[in-house]
Amino acid sequence: MKERVLSGMQPSGYLHLGNFAGALKNWVRLQDIYDCFYCVVDWHALTSNYANPSPIADYKHDMLINFIAAGLDPNKCTIFLQSAVKQHAELHLLLSMITPLGWLERVPTYKEKQTEIKDKDLNTYGFLGYPVLQAADILIYKARHVPVGVDQIPHLELTREIARRFEFLYGKGILTEPEPLLTESPKVVGLDGRKMSKSYDNAIYLSDTPEQIDKKIRQMMTDPARKRKTDKGDPELSPVYALHKIFSSPDEIAHVAAACKTAEIGCIDCKRILIKNISKELEPLWSKREELTGSPSMLKDILNAGNRRAAAEAEKTMELIREAMNLS
Repeated sequence: MKERVLSGMQPSGYLHLGNFAGALKNWVRLQDIYDCFYCVVDWHALTSNYANPSPIADYKHDMLINFIAAGLDPNKCTIFLQSAVKQHAELHLLLSMITPLGWLERVPTYKEKQTEIKDKDLNTYGFLGYPVLQAADILIYKARHVPVGVDQIPHLELTREIARRFEFLYGKGILTEPEPLLTESPKVVGLDGRKMSKSYDNAIYLSDTPEQIDKKIRQMMTDPARKRKTDKGDPELSPVYALHKIFSSPDEIAHVAAACKTAEIGCIDCKRILIKNISKELEPLWSKREELTGSPSMLKDILNAGNRRAAAEAEKTMELIREAMNLS
């Protein structure tokens, strides 16, 4: 049997090129190697958007469409919605009973997000306890691997600590300690040169039309020293070149770099090549999005089947947990 992988995304906005290049393309590759469970973690979106949850329904619908349009195959992996599997909430409650408060206060993003996000009140139990819900998401499926970047390893280690504490208290062999499946995700820069992010309003979205992408890239900043086409530039100072490194061929990357340094081409010419390559990369996704948008019953059937399989697997684990805790 294939080892199991669990990963999820939070529907706090529409998916963009960073999500596609940094996670989705890797998920598509993993589904041919592992028994993959991919989840839209909509309850997690409430931890910071509880005051205005109305957009979440649209975000998660669009996320599911992009999951499948990007290449996730429901015949190869399980695609499901967190809130449709109520066992997540049950395990979250039980694990919260045994998780020391100090563990949660040490989570790196707890204070970081409170500092970064000024327009929302994050002094809530839900925000403090979201790592326990995250642990429940992983442990309930006995996932052996979780694809993460190096910066996310401390989060996964908390899940491992919670699993070890449960095992110490209630018996061995019930929960599986997940291992990080380290993935090198490219840093996808946004239109302003910062990391592409919904919160920075600097993203190219997978739901954007070719015309919108064309307009966004044409307005991108480049090397500030290149004020005229005849000025020589440094491609490393341009976020356009950073995107070339992800979406263009090696020959094109070399050509763009050399031509920028010698002023052989201008920034508009450089952007035209990038627009062509991003459009080529996204054309299959756009085509599948159109098919899914026109066939809502297809998406509903895929989600219902994934929810049923996820719930069945989650219930198997919960039966063992209830018995171990004398709750059955």
